Amino acid sequence: MDKYIVTGGKRLAGQVDIHGSKNAVLPILAAAVLVDGQSVIRNCPDISDTRCSIAILRHLGCAVDYDGKTLVVDASTASGVALPEEAVSKMRSSIIFAGALLGRFGEVDSAFPGGCLLGGRPINLHLEGFRKMGVVFEESSDRIDGKVSKLRGTQIDLTFPSVGATQNLMLAAVLAEGTTVITGVAKEPEVVDLQNFLRASGADVSGAGSSMIVVNGVKRLNSAEYTIMPDRIVAGTYLVAGAITGGHIRLNNVNRRDIYPATYALSKMGVDLWSEGDGLVLKANGRLEAIKNLITRPHPGFPTDLQAQFSALLCLAKGRSVVEENLFEARHAHLEELTKMGANIKIEDGSRFTIDGVSGLQGTDVVAKDLRGGAALVLAGLTADGVTTVHNACYVKRGYVDIAGDLQSLGADIRLVRS
Repeated sequence: MDKYIVTGGKRLAGQVDIHGSKNAVLPILAAAVLVDGQSVIRNCPDISDTRCSIAILRHLGCAVDYDGKTLVVDASTASGVALPEEAVSKMRSSIIFAGALLGRFGEVDSAFPGGCLLGGRPINLHLEGFRKMGVVFEESSDRIDGKVSKLRGTQIDLTFPSVGATQNLMLAAVLAEGTTVITGVAKEPEVVDLQNFLRASGADVSGAGSSMIVVNGVKRLNSAEYTIMPDRIVAGTYLVAGAITGGHIRLNNVNRRDIYPATYALSKMGVDLWSEGDGLVLKANGRLEAIKNLITRPHPGFPTDLQAQFSALLCLAKGRSVVEENLFEARHAHLEELTKMGANIKIEDGSRFTIDGVSGLQGTDVVAKDLRGGAALVLAGLTADGVTTVHNACYVKRGYVDIAGDLQSLGADIRLVRS
C-alpha cells in the first residue's frame, strides 16, 4: 500500500489553490446520467472517487472523456441499470447513481455500497423515499434491486437531513411525473451545487439551501456546461495544516461562507484569518487555545468531515477540549493512531472524547483507516518530532488530488511513496 512519509517541524508558508469539491462532483456525475446528451463538467478533481465514478458511467454505457480537470459525459448512449460491483464496493457514495437510474430508466440493480468504515450509515431514507415515488424493491439483505414503470411526484418528509438521501431523491424527482416536495432536507453547499447543475440542464428545482426542496418534473434534460464548487473540506484541511505548524498561508479559490464553522473555530483558538479577493489568509503564532466543546452537526453546523483534522489540532492546544461526533458513530479510528504519537485522548464512548493538549507529538508509524482520519494523521505528522509514516494512503487519495504536492508547495517535508 502507498504511504506518506512526513518529517515534522516545518512552518508552512505560501499559497495553494483549492480544487473542485469531491462531495459536489460525485452527485453531479450521477446527474449526468439523466441528460440525454452531453455534460461538460469543469474543475472536476482528479481523485480516486472521480475515477471510480467514471468507471461506473462507462459501465452504464456513457461515453466519457477526462483530461484531469474537465470531464465530458455523453449519456445519450447509456442503457445499463446494473452498477459494477467492484466500483460499488470501493465507494459508498455510488448509491447516488440509484436516483439517476430510476429517474431515467425506472430500474436499478446494485450491491450494497462499501467505502470508508464510519459506522452503519444506513440508506433506509433513500429507499423509503424511492418507495413513496412508486419504486418496488425486491427483498434482499445485500442488494438494491428496484423497478418502477414511472416515478410519481409526491411529498417526502426526511426524518434526518441526510445529504445523500436529499441528493438521491432530487435526482429521482427531476424526470418524475408531477411535483415532488422534500422536507427536512440537508442544507449543505454541495446540495445547492447539485441544484445549480440540474437547473443549468433544464430541471425545475428550487429550495436547495433551505429546509424544503421542490422539484417539478420535466420531460428531459439538456446538454450543459458547469463548474464544480471549491472543496470546502480540502480548504478546511489546509487551514488546519497552517494552524498546526504556526504557519502563514493563503488559500486561493475558496468560498469563506461555506467554511464558516471551521474559520469560526480557528478564530476561537487564536488564529488570525482574513479575506483577500477570492482568497483566504491564515496566520498562526504561538500555542493555540483548546475548544471547550466541538460538536459536529448537519450544515450550517460544524462539518463531520473536518472533525478528525481538528482533533489532530486540538491535541496540541492549551487546555482540554471535548469533541462530540453526532453524525457517524464510528468516526474515531484516528484517535488511537494519534495516541501512538503521544496525544492525550480519552474516549468516553464512540461519539464523545476528551483531548488534553500536549506540548508536542512524536513521529511514528500510523495507519489511515478512512479518508479524513488519514488526512488528520498527515497533519499531525507536519508538526511531530521526527518522521511520521502514514500507511494506507489510498484512503487519503479518495478526497485530495495531491495533498503531498500541495503541502510541499507550502514548505512541508512530505512525500508519497508508492508500493
